[in-house]
Amino acid sequence: MSTQDYYVGVDVGTGSVRASLLSKDGTVVASATQDTQTWRDDNDHRIFEQSTTDIWTAISKTIRACLTDAQISPKLVKGLGFDATCSLAVTDLEGEPVSVTKGKDLGLRGERNIVLWADHRAEKEADLINTTGSVVLDYVGGRMSLEMEVPKILWLKNNMPAERFPNCQFFDLPDFLTYRATEGHNAFMLFSDMQMFICQLVLNEYVQMGAAEGQVLTAGMPVGTGLSKQAAEELGLLEGTAVGSALIDAYAGWLGTVAARYKKDGVLQNETPDLQESKRRLAVIAGTSTCHIVQNPSDIFVDGVWGPYKDPVFRGWWMNEGGQSSTGQLIDFMLTTHPAYSKLEQVAKEKQQNKHEVLEELLEQLRSESGASSLTELTKDLHIYPDFHGNRSPIADPRMRGSITGLELSSSLPDLAMKYNATLEAIALQTRHIIAVLNGRGHSISSIYMSGGQAKNLALMQLFANVCDMPVVLPQDHAAAVVRGAAILGRFAAEGGGKGDDVDQAKALWNVMVEMTPAGTIVLPNASPKEKKLLNAKFKIFMETIDIQRRWRAEMEEATQ
Repeated sequence: MSTQDYYVGVDVGTGSVRASLLSKDGTVVASATQDTQTWRDDNDHRIFEQSTTDIWTAISKTIRACLTDAQISPKLVKGLGFDATCSLAVTDLEGEPVSVTKGKDLGLRGERNIVLWADHRAEKEADLINTTGSVVLDYVGGRMSLEMEVPKILWLKNNMPAERFPNCQFFDLPDFLTYRATEGHNAFMLFSDMQMFICQLVLNEYVQMGAAEGQVLTAGMPVGTGLSKQAAEELGLLEGTAVGSALIDAYAGWLGTVAARYKKDGVLQNETPDLQESKRRLAVIAGTSTCHIVQNPSDIFVDGVWGPYKDPVFRGWWMNEGGQSSTGQLIDFMLTTHPAYSKLEQVAKEKQQNKHEVLEELLEQLRSESGASSLTELTKDLHIYPDFHGNRSPIADPRMRGSITGLELSSSLPDLAMKYNATLEAIALQTRHIIAVLNGRGHSISSIYMSGGQAKNLALMQLFANVCDMPVVLPQDHAAAVVRGAAILGRFAAEGGGKGDDVDQAKALWNVMVEMTPAGTIVLPNASPKEKKLLNAKFKIFMETIDIQRRWRAEMEEATQ
C-alpha cells in the first residue's frame, strides 16, 4: 500500500460535484462525480436555487468513492481544498439552512438555501446599489452585477419578514464549505472588499457575514484546526486534516492552469515560468458560463470588468475577472432548440460519434462544396450576438439580449451546422472584446490558458487562437484543472500555508502550483491573411451590434413613455 501523501480537491459546479485525489506531483489518482439538484420556477425564469445539504451529501459520496477506488487510507490524505460557484448560501446563526424561496417560508429553515450565481431575481436591488455612487463600485467594474451576492442579500432583506433577517448568515458558497468542514471557522475572500458597503446597506456589523473578527484568509491558508470530528466522519477522512481557505471555481481554474509549461509539436518547453509571467496569462474557465481571470501587481481598474480584487490568491497582487454569462449553455441552447436537433441525434447515433464531431464533419463538407477557404468564409453572412442571458463583461448590462442576423428559410441539418459555427465564433469574438478592454486599460495579456468543459472542443479552441490572435494552452485534462486548483489549496494548507512574509508565501504557493500542474498543449493561431481579414470584419460587426441594440432599446423606451 502507498505511503506517500495525497490531497483531495472538491469542485462544486453548477450541476455536479467532482472530487479528485491527487498525489504530490499532481497526478490524479482517482476521481468521482455526483449530480446535484437545481430548482427552477415555472413562472419565473430568473430563479435558480440549490441546497447545501444536497451538495454536502454529494461531496461525502465523491470523496469516499475516491478513497475506495484508489484504495488509499484516510491517514494518507494530508489536505483538503474546496472550490465552488460564486453563489449565495444562507443559514441561520446556528448554521442550519434557511429557505431562499419566495413565499411564506422565506427566511425559515428549509432545504433550498442557495441562490445560484445564475439567479437574476435581484435586478431592482442591483440597480439601486448602482445609484449609490459608492467607491466600492469602482472595484466591480463600475457596476455591481445582479449575479453577485450583495444584491441577492438585499433582495432577501426586502422580501422576508423583518424579524427573520437578523437570524441569517450569508456565505459565498466555497466559504460555506470551509465553515461546514471546520465547525464554524470561516474566511471571506472576494466579499472582503465589499463588507463595509454591505454593512451600510443591510447588515448588523459583520456578524451575519461570518467575519466578525475581521479575519480574511488568502487562498490555501489553513482554516482553523482542520476538519472537525463531525465533518471527518461524514467525509471519510481524519479529524484535523488540513483545510485550505477556499476559492470560487473560476479562481481555482486559474490556480490549476497558469503555472503550466506547455508542449509544442509534442516537445515539452523546459523553461519554468515564474510568478511574474502570470500577469501575461489569461485563465479562461469555460463551462456553462465563462470566466476570464488575470492578475497583476498593480490595481488596474477596468470598466465593466470585476475587480481589481486585492489579495484573493497572492498577497500584494490584484485580480480582474471578466465573464460571459452564457457560453456552454448557449451552445446547448442553439443546438437543442433547432428543428434539426433530433436529426443530429439520429446521425450521431448511427455514426457512433458525438454531436460536435458530426457537425464539424458536416461543416467541412459544406466548406468544400461551397469553395470557401475557411469556415469563417462559409458563415461570413451569418452573425450571432451571444448575450442571450445578459452581458457580464465588458459592458456589464444584464438587459442585453442575443440576436441572429442572416437567417435563411431553412430548418435543415446543414442550417444547424452553420448556426453552430456562428455561435462558436460569437463566443470567441466576445472573448476578444474582453481581452481588448483589459489590455487597453493596462494589462499585458499575450496568451490564454483554458480549463473547463469547452477546452475539449478543439474547433472552438482554434477559433479562440485565431480570433484573439494569440496562443491557447489546453490543460492535460480539461475536467481536472479546476479540481486540481482545489487540491493545491489543500496541499498548501497542509504545508503550513506558507511561512514568512508575503514574498515567501507567494513563492511557496507558486512552487506548489508549478509542481502540481502538468504540461498543457499549445494551439497556435493558424488563420490565413484572408481569414484574418474576415475575422476582423466580424469583430467590427460584433461591436456595431452592441451599439445598435442599445440604440434600439433607448428608442423603444422613449416610445413607451
